[in-house]
Parts: sequence; C-alpha cells; structure tokens
Amino acid sequence: MKRFRVESARDLGPQFTRNRHRMVGQDGAYSIPLRDGEALWYFGDTLFGERRPGESLWFPGGKPLPPADMAGHSGVDRLLTNTGLVLRQSDGAGGLTDFEYIAGADGEPKQLVARLAGEDFDTLRVWCQHGIALDGRVWLSYINVRMKADGPMPVNFDILGSGLAVGSESDWEFERLEHEGETLWWGSDAPRFGSAIVRSEDDGLVYFYGVRAAEDGAQLCHLARVEADSLGDLNAYEYFSGSGWSPRAGDATAVFSGVPNEMSVSWNEWLGCWLAVHSLDLSGRIVARTAPNPWGPWSEPTTLWQCRQGKLDYVPPYAPLLYAGKDHPELAGDGGRVLYLTYIEFEEYFPHLVEVTLAPAGGS
Repeated sequence: MKRFRVESARDLGPQFTRNRHRMVGQDGAYSIPLRDGEALWYFGDTLFGERRPGESLWFPGGKPLPPADMAGHSGVDRLLTNTGLVLRQSDGAGGLTDFEYIAGADGEPKQLVARLAGEDFDTLRVWCQHGIALDGRVWLSYINVRMKADGPMPVNFDILGSGLAVGSESDWEFERLEHEGETLWWGSDAPRFGSAIVRSEDDGLVYFYGVRAAEDGAQLCHLARVEADSLGDLNAYEYFSGSGWSPRAGDATAVFSGVPNEMSVSWNEWLGCWLAVHSLDLSGRIVARTAPNPWGPWSEPTTLWQCRQGKLDYVPPYAPLLYAGKDHPELAGDGGRVLYLTYIEFEEYFPHLVEVTLAPAGGS
C-alpha cells in the first residue's frame, strides 16, 4: 500500500453557479469521462428558481420542508431529481467554466434517469450514483429513495436500492434496465453497487463499488465485477467474498468502512496504485485510501482536505452538513499528482472544488 502526504491544497470555490438556467443548486457531482477529452457530470436533486436572502434553502421561515416536491418552497420553481452536463475541459486549475447542461426540447435541463409510471413524484426520487462510458454507450447507476417526514438530518429518506440505466451520447436518452421484472438490481438489504464504477486496464473487467449500512450503523464498502460486454446482464456479475469471487451478492464482504454512499475509485499513475476518495462519515474530512488491486487490501484513510461551512448571514437549525467527497481523475494534473476533489456543503448546495497536490512519503 502506497504511503503519501499532501504537499499543498487550495480552495477553488463553488462551481457551475454561473449558468443560464436560474439554478439554485445541485449535489452529487459524479464525473464520467467521455470521448475527445469531455466528461459527463451527473447530479442529484437540482433546484431552479431564486434564493431568498437570509433564509435557509431547507428551512424556509425556520420550518423544515415537507418530504415532497420542493417547487413552491424557498423560492424554488422546479425540482429535477437528477441532471447532467457535458464538461469540455480536461484541466481543473482555473475552475470548471466550459460546460453545457443536457437539455430537453425546451432548452432547459432535463432529468436523465426518469421516474417510471407509478413512482410518486412527491415521495420517490431517482438520485445519481456513478457511471461509465464504453463504446459509445453511457451506463448510469442510480438509487431510488423514499422521502421521510422525520429523522436526524435536514432531509431524510430510505434507500430502496440501486439500478442501472443505459443511453447514448447522441441523444442522452436513458432506459432503466430490468432483471426479472425489477429495475432495482440490488435492493435495500444489499450494497448499492454503482457508488463508483471503474474499468481495470489490467484485466479489462468493470468494477462496481457499493455501500450498505451494517447493523451497528457502520457504512461498509463492497465490490462487484463484470465483463465489459455483459454490463446489462445481472447474472454475469461476481462479488468479492474476501477470499475470491462469488455469483451471489449475499456473499459480498466489506473491503473497507467509514464511507458514505458517494465515492470515487481510479488508478493513479503518479502513485502507481488504486486511489479511493470519499468523505469520512460526516466528519467533513475528505480522505484517500490506496491499494494495489481494485479489491485491496486498502490502506487506512489519509486526510486530503477538511471541509468547513462558509460564512452565512443566517444560522441553519442543524449542524453543518458536508458530504459527497470524491475525486475527478480526468481533471488531474502532473500525471495524477494534482487531484481535483468536489464536495457539497448543504446550504451552499453547489459542488465545491478543491485542488490537492500530493507529495510522496516514500515506501510502499
């Protein structure tokens, strides 16, 4: 396992705030490399309208929002539960400025993975996970969540499971895949595979990372793999059992813990190893782990950045919520030495970009 340290880091601020769509904010912010150096950025709940000065987006008038469509609350006119944009630049040093949202016929951003008939607009949301582009097709992972009125967070929900949708760069139309009549391939009791998806150049296989909560509340990351030409066949997936690979998802064992449902995994050429980046629970820390193989063994976490809530002209009625830490390796500089991370601060509610420069500590 490669040891390293952070040489320097700088905050590049919230991204995608300057757009023509009256966007209030968005979270998620997964990136999926496309052809010709472009990348698809894939978001979760995306809000349109106007912010009300001096007021929390999530607690208008000091009262929590109901677990329903946010349109008509907090200055929000429209809610899409997932969206995307195409980023045309391949460097993050000056911030992310050359982009265009994927739009419908009206010229406004559209939802990429749509709800199905019977999925209630007020209570069910289709949120982003990661994805991968292969041979002109784009595969997007997603989770279905049911919104809840009460709970410990400013927004509360139950995760129902994860699935896979496939579409094309030509029209950005996506179809949710079924297996035995179900669109959620991995249910609420299974890891939500698709939190990070990566193809290994060594064996050509595609690896799916997925997180689930243990009985004691610990968040555990698991791993599946599949041949690249069998992504759409759930029966072709295998699951890492700790000592080998099994065709049964129930045999999957954790490869590391302390990871929320969002993360990134990539091969880092400069380090010469696999690099996983994620928020560490809800501590506000973005950490990295290294491993010689996609399945590990994974190192203990090293802190890359400590997120902090920016200055507000009001006091939200909840503790700072800083989440969704991940790396965007297609933006990396100096062969992977310079990383570009994003995270979300819930009140700011735009992807926040951080540049981190690594320095080797020696050894492996």
